[in-house]
Amino acid sequence: MGDARGWRRDDFKASVLAERCLRTRIVFALRFPPTLELAPPPPRFLAAATSDGSVGIHPICRSPPISGIAETTDELAKPWLSLAGHDGPAYGLLSFGEDGNKVLASCGDDGRIAIWRWNDVLQRLGSDSSPDMQERPVLEMKIPQQRGQHGSLLPVAEANGLAADAGTLFCAAGDGCAYGWDLETGQGSMVFQGHAGYLHCIASRPSQKQLITGSEDGTCRIWDCRSGRCTAVLDPWNVQRVARAKSRLPWVSCVAVDASENWMACGTGGGCVTLWNLPMVAAATRITTAGAPQDVAFTTDEIVVVGVQPHLSRFTFGGKLSSQVACAPLSSFAVSLHPSGVTAVGGHGGMVDVISSYGSHLCTFSC
Repeated sequence: MGDARGWRRDDFKASVLAERCLRTRIVFALRFPPTLELAPPPPRFLAAATSDGSVGIHPICRSPPISGIAETTDELAKPWLSLAGHDGPAYGLLSFGEDGNKVLASCGDDGRIAIWRWNDVLQRLGSDSSPDMQERPVLEMKIPQQRGQHGSLLPVAEANGLAADAGTLFCAAGDGCAYGWDLETGQGSMVFQGHAGYLHCIASRPSQKQLITGSEDGTCRIWDCRSGRCTAVLDPWNVQRVARAKSRLPWVSCVAVDASENWMACGTGGGCVTLWNLPMVAAATRITTAGAPQDVAFTTDEIVVVGVQPHLSRFTFGGKLSSQVACAPLSSFAVSLHPSGVTAVGGHGGMVDVISSYGSHLCTFSC
Protein backbone atom coordinates (compact mmCIF):
# COMPACT_ATOMS: atom_id res chain seq x y z
CA MET A 1 0.00 0.00 0.00
CA GLY A 2 1.26 3.48 -0.83
CA ASP A 3 1.56 6.26 1.72
CA ALA A 4 -0.62 9.17 0.56
CA ARG A 5 -0.23 11.33 3.66
CA GLY A 6 2.25 13.66 1.89
CA TRP A 7 0.17 13.90 -1.28
CA ARG A 8 -0.95 17.43 -2.17
CA ARG A 9 -3.70 17.80 -4.73
CA ASP A 10 -2.66 21.28 -5.89
CA ASP A 11 0.97 20.25 -6.41
CA PHE A 12 -0.11 17.18 -8.37
CA LYS A 13 -2.45 19.25 -10.54
CA ALA A 14 0.31 21.79 -11.21
CA SER A 15 2.75 19.04 -12.22
CA VAL A 16 0.23 17.55 -14.67
CA LEU A 17 -0.46 20.95 -16.22
CA ALA A 18 3.28 21.68 -16.49
CA GLU A 19 3.85 18.37 -18.30
CA ARG A 20 0.99 19.08 -20.71
CA CYS A 21 2.32 22.57 -21.41
CA LEU A 22 5.75 21.12 -22.20
CA ARG A 23 4.31 18.54 -24.58
CA THR A 24 2.26 21.15 -26.48
CA ARG A 25 4.95 23.84 -26.55
CA ILE A 26 6.36 24.77 -29.96
CA VAL A 27 9.71 26.30 -30.88
CA PHE A 28 8.87 28.74 -33.68
CA ALA A 29 12.30 30.31 -34.28
CA LEU A 30 16.00 29.69 -33.61
CA ARG A 31 19.09 31.84 -34.12
CA PHE A 32 22.77 31.24 -33.43
CA PRO A 33 24.92 34.10 -32.07
CA PRO A 34 26.97 36.06 -34.62
CA THR A 35 30.61 35.22 -35.28
CA LEU A 36 33.42 37.14 -36.96
CA GLU A 37 35.71 34.14 -37.48
CA LEU A 38 36.21 32.66 -40.95
CA ALA A 39 36.37 29.12 -39.53
CA PRO A 40 34.44 29.40 -36.25
CA PRO A 41 34.21 26.58 -33.70
CA PRO A 42 30.80 24.99 -32.97
CA PRO A 43 28.49 27.39 -31.09
CA ARG A 44 28.00 27.13 -27.33
CA PHE A 45 24.44 28.49 -27.22
CA LEU A 46 21.50 29.65 -29.32
CA ALA A 47 18.40 31.83 -29.03
CA ALA A 48 14.95 30.24 -29.14
CA ALA A 49 11.44 31.74 -29.41
CA THR A 50 8.56 29.57 -28.24
CA SER A 51 4.78 29.39 -28.21
CA ASP A 52 4.57 30.46 -24.56
CA GLY A 53 6.01 33.85 -25.55
CA SER A 54 9.45 33.32 -24.07
CA VAL A 55 12.71 34.23 -25.80
CA GLY A 56 15.74 32.61 -24.18
CA ILE A 57 19.42 31.90 -24.68
CA HIS A 58 19.92 28.15 -24.30
CA PRO A 59 23.20 26.25 -23.84
CA ILE A 60 24.21 23.60 -26.35
CA CYS A 61 25.34 20.75 -24.13
CA ARG A 62 27.26 17.77 -25.50
CA SER A 63 24.72 15.40 -23.98
CA PRO A 64 23.27 12.20 -25.48
CA PRO A 65 20.31 12.99 -27.73
CA ILE A 66 16.80 12.41 -26.47
CA SER A 67 14.64 10.20 -28.67
CA GLY A 68 11.19 11.68 -29.20
CA ILE A 69 9.61 13.75 -26.45
CA ALA A 70 11.24 12.90 -23.17
CA GLU A 71 11.78 14.45 -19.80
CA THR A 72 14.88 16.57 -19.31
CA THR A 73 16.67 17.85 -16.26
CA ASP A 74 15.99 21.37 -15.01
CA GLU A 75 19.57 22.32 -15.83
CA LEU A 76 19.16 21.25 -19.45
CA ALA A 77 15.76 22.85 -20.00
CA LYS A 78 16.41 26.14 -18.24
CA PRO A 79 17.90 28.93 -20.40
CA TRP A 80 21.14 30.63 -19.45
CA LEU A 81 19.44 33.98 -19.99
CA SER A 82 15.81 34.99 -20.41
CA LEU A 83 14.98 37.93 -22.64
CA ALA A 84 11.79 39.91 -22.06
CA GLY A 85 9.26 37.88 -24.04
CA HIS A 86 5.85 38.42 -25.63
CA ASP A 87 2.23 38.32 -24.50
CA GLY A 88 1.38 35.32 -26.64
CA PRO A 89 3.49 33.11 -28.90
CA ALA A 90 6.85 34.44 -30.12
CA TYR A 91 6.95 33.69 -33.85
CA GLY A 92 10.17 35.12 -35.23
CA LEU A 93 13.84 35.85 -34.53
CA LEU A 94 16.35 37.76 -36.63
CA SER A 95 20.05 38.42 -36.07
CA PHE A 96 21.38 41.32 -38.14
CA GLY A 97 23.55 44.43 -38.15
CA GLU A 98 27.12 45.46 -38.89
CA ASP A 99 30.08 43.51 -37.54
CA GLY A 100 30.64 44.38 -33.90
CA ASN A 101 27.17 45.90 -33.56
CA LYS A 102 24.90 42.91 -34.18
CA VAL A 103 21.42 42.84 -32.70
CA LEU A 104 18.78 40.18 -32.06
CA ALA A 105 15.14 40.99 -32.83
CA SER A 106 12.01 39.04 -31.93
CA CYS A 107 8.35 39.37 -32.88
CA GLY A 108 5.16 37.75 -31.67
CA ASP A 109 1.42 37.43 -31.40
CA ASP A 110 1.13 40.70 -29.46
CA GLY A 111 2.28 42.65 -32.54
CA ARG A 112 5.42 43.81 -30.74
CA ILE A 113 8.99 43.78 -32.07
CA ALA A 114 11.80 43.81 -29.48
CA ILE A 115 15.51 44.34 -30.15
CA TRP A 116 18.53 43.43 -28.00
CA ARG A 117 22.23 44.08 -28.59
CA TRP A 118 24.21 40.85 -28.87
CA ASN A 119 27.09 42.53 -27.00
CA ASP A 120 24.78 43.15 -24.02
CA VAL A 121 23.54 39.56 -24.16
CA LEU A 122 27.08 38.16 -24.28
CA GLN A 123 28.13 40.43 -21.42
CA ARG A 124 25.23 39.17 -19.30
CA LEU A 125 26.14 35.57 -20.10
CA GLY A 126 29.68 36.21 -18.86
CA SER A 127 28.57 37.89 -15.63
CA ASP A 128 27.42 36.43 -12.32
CA SER A 129 23.93 37.95 -12.55
CA SER A 130 20.91 35.76 -11.90
CA PRO A 131 19.56 33.96 -15.01
CA ASP A 132 16.02 34.62 -13.74
CA MET A 133 16.47 38.37 -14.24
CA GLN A 134 15.24 39.26 -17.74
CA GLU A 135 17.31 41.32 -20.16
CA ARG A 136 15.22 44.28 -21.30
CA PRO A 137 15.23 45.26 -25.00
CA VAL A 138 16.99 48.42 -26.13
CA LEU A 139 14.28 49.23 -28.68
CA GLU A 140 10.65 48.25 -29.13
CA MET A 141 8.20 48.79 -31.97
CA LYS A 142 4.60 47.76 -32.46
CA ILE A 143 2.45 47.10 -35.50
CA PRO A 144 0.02 50.03 -35.88
CA GLN A 145 -3.57 49.40 -34.95
CA GLN A 146 -5.90 49.73 -37.93
CA ARG A 147 -9.47 51.02 -38.03
CA GLY A 148 -12.42 49.06 -39.38
CA GLN A 149 -15.89 50.11 -40.39
CA HIS A 150 -17.32 53.19 -38.70
CA GLY A 151 -13.87 54.05 -37.34
CA SER A 152 -13.74 51.22 -34.81
CA LEU A 153 -10.27 50.03 -33.77
CA LEU A 154 -9.33 46.53 -34.90
CA PRO A 155 -7.18 44.15 -32.85
CA VAL A 156 -3.43 44.63 -33.30
CA ALA A 157 -2.19 42.19 -35.95
CA GLU A 158 0.34 39.56 -34.99
CA ALA A 159 3.94 39.85 -36.18
CA ASN A 160 4.99 36.65 -37.94
CA GLY A 161 8.43 37.25 -39.46
CA LEU A 162 11.30 39.73 -39.67
CA ALA A 163 13.78 40.99 -42.26
CA ALA A 164 16.27 43.89 -42.30
CA ASP A 165 18.01 46.13 -44.80
CA ALA A 166 20.36 49.10 -44.19
CA GLY A 167 18.88 50.65 -41.09
CA THR A 168 15.30 49.48 -41.70
CA LEU A 169 13.52 46.59 -40.02
CA PHE A 170 10.61 44.92 -41.83
CA CYS A 171 7.86 42.76 -40.38
CA ALA A 172 5.26 40.44 -41.94
CA ALA A 173 1.92 40.93 -40.21
CA GLY A 174 -1.33 39.04 -39.85
CA ASP A 175 -3.35 41.85 -41.45
CA GLY A 176 -1.83 41.11 -44.87
CA CYS A 177 0.63 44.02 -44.77
CA ALA A 178 4.37 44.30 -44.28
CA TYR A 179 5.64 47.20 -42.18
CA GLY A 180 8.99 48.99 -42.07
CA TRP A 181 10.62 50.93 -39.21
CA ASP A 182 13.61 53.24 -39.15
CA LEU A 183 15.99 51.71 -36.58
CA GLU A 184 17.53 55.05 -35.63
CA THR A 185 14.24 56.63 -34.59
CA GLY A 186 12.03 53.56 -34.06
CA GLN A 187 9.35 55.25 -36.15
CA GLY A 188 7.33 53.56 -38.89
CA SER A 189 8.63 54.39 -42.35
CA MET A 190 6.65 52.35 -44.89
CA VAL A 191 3.68 50.00 -45.39
CA PHE A 192 3.59 47.34 -48.13
CA GLN A 193 -0.01 46.51 -48.93
CA GLY A 194 -1.40 44.26 -51.67
CA HIS A 195 -1.72 40.67 -50.46
CA ALA A 196 -5.20 39.17 -50.16
CA GLY A 197 -4.36 37.22 -47.01
CA TYR A 198 -2.33 36.82 -43.86
CA LEU A 199 1.47 37.10 -44.23
CA HIS A 200 3.45 34.05 -43.07
CA CYS A 201 7.01 35.01 -43.98
CA ILE A 202 9.34 37.73 -45.21
CA ALA A 203 12.89 38.08 -46.57
CA SER A 204 15.04 40.94 -47.83
CA ARG A 205 17.37 41.39 -50.80
CA PRO A 206 19.51 44.35 -49.67
CA SER A 207 21.69 44.62 -52.78
CA GLN A 208 18.62 45.38 -54.90
CA LYS A 209 16.63 47.20 -52.20
CA GLN A 210 13.91 44.57 -52.45
CA LEU A 211 11.58 42.87 -49.99
CA ILE A 212 9.90 39.49 -50.52
CA THR A 213 6.73 38.42 -48.71
CA GLY A 214 4.81 35.11 -48.64
CA SER A 215 1.11 34.96 -47.88
CA GLU A 216 -1.92 32.83 -47.12
CA ASP A 217 -3.21 33.89 -50.56
CA GLY A 218 -0.66 31.52 -52.12
CA THR A 219 1.63 34.11 -53.68
CA CYS A 220 5.00 35.71 -53.08
CA ARG A 221 5.37 39.39 -53.84
CA ILE A 222 8.56 41.26 -54.59
CA TRP A 223 8.55 44.89 -53.41
CA ASP A 224 10.72 47.90 -54.07
CA CYS A 225 11.84 49.11 -50.62
CA ARG A 226 12.33 52.68 -51.86
CA SER A 227 8.90 53.25 -53.41
CA GLY A 228 6.84 50.58 -51.61
CA ARG A 229 5.57 49.37 -54.99
CA CYS A 230 5.05 45.68 -55.82
CA THR A 231 7.25 44.78 -58.80
CA ALA A 232 6.30 41.10 -59.25
CA VAL A 233 3.71 38.55 -58.10
CA LEU A 234 4.88 34.91 -58.05
CA ASP A 235 2.74 31.75 -57.90
CA PRO A 236 5.03 29.10 -56.33
CA TRP A 237 2.46 26.29 -56.60
CA ASN A 238 2.01 26.63 -60.36
CA VAL A 239 5.63 27.80 -60.76
CA GLN A 240 4.86 30.93 -62.72
CA ARG A 241 4.76 34.70 -62.53
CA VAL A 242 1.19 36.04 -62.49
CA ALA A 243 -0.55 39.39 -62.73
CA ARG A 244 -2.56 38.88 -59.54
CA ALA A 245 -3.36 36.32 -56.86
CA LYS A 246 -5.54 33.38 -57.87
CA SER A 247 -8.10 31.72 -55.65
CA ARG A 248 -7.50 28.47 -53.74
CA LEU A 249 -3.72 28.37 -53.93
CA PRO A 250 -1.77 26.56 -51.17
CA TRP A 251 -0.38 29.08 -48.72
CA VAL A 252 3.25 30.20 -48.82
CA SER A 253 4.68 29.04 -45.50
CA CYS A 254 8.35 30.07 -45.68
CA VAL A 255 10.80 32.00 -47.84
CA ALA A 256 14.59 32.45 -47.89
CA VAL A 257 17.17 34.24 -50.04
CA ASP A 258 20.70 32.85 -50.48
CA ALA A 259 23.91 34.75 -49.68
CA SER A 260 24.45 35.78 -53.30
CA GLU A 261 20.89 37.17 -53.40
CA ASN A 262 20.39 35.51 -56.79
CA TRP A 263 18.20 32.65 -55.56
CA MET A 264 15.01 32.46 -53.53
CA ALA A 265 13.38 29.33 -52.10
CA CYS A 266 9.79 29.30 -50.91
CA GLY A 267 7.71 26.49 -49.43
CA THR A 268 3.97 26.02 -49.88
CA GLY A 269 1.30 24.20 -47.94
CA GLY A 270 0.80 21.91 -50.93
CA GLY A 271 4.02 20.07 -50.09
CA CYS A 272 6.65 21.58 -52.35
CA VAL A 273 9.58 24.00 -52.39
CA THR A 274 10.24 26.12 -55.48
CA LEU A 275 13.58 27.69 -56.34
CA TRP A 276 13.48 31.03 -58.18
CA ASN A 277 16.16 32.90 -60.10
CA LEU A 278 15.69 36.44 -58.80
CA PRO A 279 17.55 38.41 -61.51
CA MET A 280 15.33 36.75 -64.14
CA VAL A 281 12.25 36.52 -61.86
CA ALA A 282 11.72 32.97 -63.14
CA ALA A 283 11.24 29.57 -61.51
CA ALA A 284 14.18 27.17 -61.82
CA THR A 285 13.22 24.06 -59.84
CA ARG A 286 10.15 22.59 -58.15
CA ILE A 287 10.93 20.15 -55.33
CA THR A 288 8.23 17.84 -53.97
CA THR A 289 8.48 17.27 -50.21
CA ALA A 290 6.95 14.57 -48.00
CA GLY A 291 4.82 17.16 -46.22
CA ALA A 292 4.26 20.89 -46.00
CA PRO A 293 7.59 22.70 -45.48
CA GLN A 294 7.59 25.14 -42.56
CA ASP A 295 11.06 26.64 -42.75
CA VAL A 296 13.78 26.79 -45.38
CA ALA A 297 17.39 27.98 -45.48
CA PHE A 298 20.40 28.02 -47.82
CA THR A 299 23.93 26.70 -47.56
CA THR A 300 26.47 27.47 -50.29
CA ASP A 301 25.11 24.81 -52.63
CA GLU A 302 22.06 23.24 -50.92
CA ILE A 303 18.52 24.05 -49.83
CA VAL A 304 17.75 22.97 -46.26
CA VAL A 305 14.09 22.17 -45.52
CA VAL A 306 12.12 21.22 -42.39
CA GLY A 307 8.38 20.78 -42.02
CA VAL A 308 5.57 18.55 -40.80
CA GLN A 309 7.72 15.43 -41.19
CA PRO A 310 10.38 14.59 -38.52
CA HIS A 311 13.31 15.04 -40.91
CA LEU A 312 15.94 17.59 -41.86
CA SER A 313 16.22 17.39 -45.66
CA ARG A 314 18.89 18.84 -47.92
CA PHE A 315 18.34 19.29 -51.65
CA THR A 316 20.64 20.37 -54.46
CA PHE A 317 19.66 23.39 -56.53
CA GLY A 318 18.63 20.89 -59.19
CA GLY A 319 16.03 19.41 -56.82
CA LYS A 320 17.82 16.16 -55.94
CA LEU A 321 17.63 14.95 -52.33
CA SER A 322 21.25 14.88 -51.10
CA SER A 323 20.67 13.87 -47.46
CA GLN A 324 17.93 13.37 -44.90
CA VAL A 325 18.44 13.17 -41.13
CA ALA A 326 15.79 12.19 -38.59
CA CYS A 327 15.29 14.87 -35.94
CA ALA A 328 13.60 14.93 -32.54
CA PRO A 329 10.62 17.27 -33.21
CA LEU A 330 7.76 15.36 -34.84
CA SER A 331 6.90 18.56 -36.68
CA SER A 332 9.56 21.25 -37.18
CA PHE A 333 8.93 24.98 -37.50
CA ALA A 334 12.47 26.38 -37.36
CA VAL A 335 15.91 25.70 -38.77
CA SER A 336 19.08 27.74 -38.18
CA LEU A 337 22.50 27.23 -39.77
CA HIS A 338 25.85 28.11 -38.18
CA PRO A 339 29.01 28.86 -40.23
CA SER A 340 30.75 25.92 -38.52
CA GLY A 341 28.27 23.54 -40.18
CA VAL A 342 26.14 22.96 -37.09
CA THR A 343 22.36 23.00 -37.71
CA ALA A 344 19.61 23.49 -35.13
CA VAL A 345 16.02 22.31 -35.68
CA GLY A 346 13.13 23.27 -33.39
CA GLY A 347 9.45 22.46 -33.29
CA HIS A 348 6.71 20.43 -31.61
CA GLY A 349 7.07 19.57 -27.94
CA GLY A 350 9.44 22.49 -27.39
CA MET A 351 12.20 20.26 -28.75
CA VAL A 352 15.49 21.54 -30.19
CA ASP A 353 17.78 19.11 -32.00
CA VAL A 354 21.35 20.27 -32.68
CA ILE A 355 23.00 18.39 -35.55
CA SER A 356 26.67 18.45 -36.54
CA SER A 357 27.99 19.00 -40.05
CA TYR A 358 28.38 15.20 -40.33
CA GLY A 359 24.73 14.52 -39.52
CA SER A 360 25.30 13.27 -35.96
CA HIS A 361 23.19 14.60 -33.08
CA LEU A 362 25.21 16.83 -30.73
CA CYS A 363 22.36 17.26 -28.27
CA THR A 364 18.60 17.43 -27.93
CA PHE A 365 16.75 19.45 -25.30
CA SER A 366 13.36 20.94 -24.46
CA CYS A 367 12.95 24.71 -24.11
